[in-house]
Formats: sequence, C-alpha cells, structure tokens
Amino acid sequence: MQNKTERILNEVKKVIIGKDDIISRVFMSVLSNGHILLEDVPGVGKTTLALAFSRVLGLDYKRVQFTFDSVPSDIVGFTVLEKDMNTFTYKPGAVMTNILLADEINRTSSKTQSALLEVMEERQVTVDGITHSVPSPFIVIATQNPVGSAGTQMLPNSQLDRFMIRLEMGYPDFESQVNILVDRHTQNPLQNIVAVVSREEILRMQEEAAAVHIAAPIYEYITHLAEATRSHPMVQLGISPRGALAVCQMAKSYAYVQGRDYVAPEDVSAVFNDVCAHRLILKPKARITDTNAEGILHEVVSGVEMPVLKSKGAI
Repeated sequence: MQNKTERILNEVKKVIIGKDDIISRVFMSVLSNGHILLEDVPGVGKTTLALAFSRVLGLDYKRVQFTFDSVPSDIVGFTVLEKDMNTFTYKPGAVMTNILLADEINRTSSKTQSALLEVMEERQVTVDGITHSVPSPFIVIATQNPVGSAGTQMLPNSQLDRFMIRLEMGYPDFESQVNILVDRHTQNPLQNIVAVVSREEILRMQEEAAAVHIAAPIYEYITHLAEATRSHPMVQLGISPRGALAVCQMAKSYAYVQGRDYVAPEDVSAVFNDVCAHRLILKPKARITDTNAEGILHEVVSGVEMPVLKSKGAI
C-alpha cells in the first residue's frame, strides 16, 4: 500500500501547496479513524484541505457552516410525521456522510456543539429514542478561528478530547505563496484532482494501519509519557487513557505511512504533540509564566527515556 499512500498524498499536494507535513498528519488521522481539529486564521486552506481529501479518497463529503442559530437537528437529523402512512420518518442530518466539515465550530452554541459528542465517539446518533449508525469511515474535520472571541463558544474539554489531533495550517512561505497565485490564475486546482482510492480501499488501509505491531516496551514508553504529563507542576489535568490510546493509534498510522509494519519509539515522539497538546489542562500559574502546552510536551518527551529498538518490532 506504500505506493498508494504516496499517490494519495501527492494528489492532495496539488491543491495544498507547501504544507506536506500537515497533509501527512491529516491522512494519518484518517487512517486512525480519528477526528481532526484545524485551528487557524481564515484563508489558509482549511476548507480546501478537507474537500481535497474527500475527493482523493473517494468519500462522501458534507459541510456545515456553524452560526449562532445552528441547531442540533441540523447535525443529527430529525423525524417527521408522514400523515399518509401515519408513521414517523427519519430525515438524516449532516453527519450521514464520510467526511463532515464542521466549519467554525466555535461560532455555534454549546448545545449544538454537544450534538456532535455521541456521533464522534460512538459513530451513531440517537433521534427520538432511535439509534442510527453513520457511514463508515466517518471523520469530522472541524475548523475554528482563534483570532477574535466575539460571538464564539469555546469547545468544552470533553469535546476537545474527542479530536485525534489538533493542527495549525499557518501561512505559506514565499515560494509556496507564489505557486498558489500562479496555480489559481485561471482555474481552481480542485477541479483537476482525481480519486486515488475507493471507500472500500480506505477501510482496508485503516485495518492494515490498526494491525501495525507495537512492542510491549513501546506501550510502557507511552504510559511513562502520559504519567509525566499528569505529574507536571504546570498541569492540572494530564493525558487521559483515551489520549494515550490516541497516541498508540497515531503512532501506528505514522509507521504505516513510513512503510513499516511496527512502531518505533521515534514514531511516538513524532505524533505526541499533535495528539496531546489540546488535551492538557494547565494550571493558572502556567499562564502567568507564559508556559504553553507545546512547551510542556517538549519537556516531557525530552525527560522520558526513549527505549532502544534492537530488532524489527522487538526491544
């Protein structure tokens, strides 16, 4: 599947220029069947990235532009009475898709945000007491603008914890910006990208990524890292067991994209920040000393001894 992985990434790179690492990490999260939070200023390509992946992966795609008046039924759907048959019929909401772009999720009410909680975790929604499963795979790519707080509702920690990774796109460098202007002079590159795989192939790749081997000392290494965040003097709440599991899943996908069938310690450290930064709750004194989650995680990774891999998949 290595050649297919390269083809997927290269096809997305036709649209998203100069952000190869971001593209790779989004794909790793898709392989992990995990949700993605893109936090950045408007206009850097967050929506385009989600749309490009949906087309390249051959998946269904829906977009919800969250506003103050968005309601839960917009997300999960609702039931209506069919008078002719005297029965209730379920009308699917936006979640009945493979990739859901939740655009500016912090601009809607907490009640509407919470409508995503069950479906992000359980891959199902319950409407009027009846449970409906969403298609597989199901990935939420949510965006939020960190600049300006007027009319926004911060995501609760319980919902942040359901995102596999949080990423920042950032502005392109000079050369990439020039290439973007040239590429979009006469047409939109999105029109030229093609599906590289089908939904069935993506499901198979997810299974292969999940089967990547993790040796016992790697599990211990991840546990040591998680415990180090919990005991850090600047951290009020460290990495939860769910967060540690997310590190395992992303490390396996990282190894899979590299063409290996086993996880190396370096795979864990490579994904640790993206998986864990949004899960930490810092103490008030961290803000006073201008300490951020990324700095704490870098300190944790530097302070925990990394196991040495002696042979393939074994230590």
